[in-house]
Amino acid sequence: MASKLFVGNLPRSVSDGELSDFITQAGFRVASALVIHDKMTGESKGFGFVELAEGENSQSATQALNGQALGGRPLTVNEARPTRTGSSGPRGSGGFIKRRRDR
Repeated sequence: MASKLFVGNLPRSVSDGELSDFITQAGFRVASALVIHDKMTGESKGFGFVELAEGENSQSATQALNGQALGGRPLTVNEARPTRTGSSGPRGSGGFIKRRRDR
């Protein structure tokens, strides 16, 4: 099974291909790379995910890449965690949104 990494503190201008190239140049084979963008504005959110090719060690990649600079910014690299299911709504508020009444 391929390993997935979270890559944070990306420069806003980095593309999927540039992220993939950066990881490849560090000596790791990449299956896919995805920079996350805001759905409304299309701007980068400054983080992304890299799926390493089969057989690559995510711990080695994390140790080698964490703190490395890309575009002048030190990256934060961790093993990606699975998304949580069963969310209770916006910011864990139990699904209720407090609304302000104008008087």
